[in-house]
Amino acid sequence: MKKGDLSHLATPGTLLSVRVTPKAARNQVDERGDQLRVSVTTVPEDGKATKAVIKLLANALGIAKSRLVLTQGATSRDKVFRID
Repeated sequence: MKKGDLSHLATPGTLLSVRVTPKAARNQVDERGDQLRVSVTTVPEDGKATKAVIKLLANALGIAKSRLVLTQGATSRDKVFRID
């Protein structure tokens, strides 16, 4: 996904429901209805996969990483992010 492809979702206060697939073959973001599916090649240990998701999602939204706040699911595959 190109930088800013999901920019229509990047309004402050928006909650993004994300399903994460760690150890995937490639990094990608897919929009499916009201949920985003994010696949990352990183392993899910010590928060590495979550950091990779934040970086990839911020790039797809066209916003800074610091604007994404993880509100639910720090250790889960289902995560909720808030855009500040």
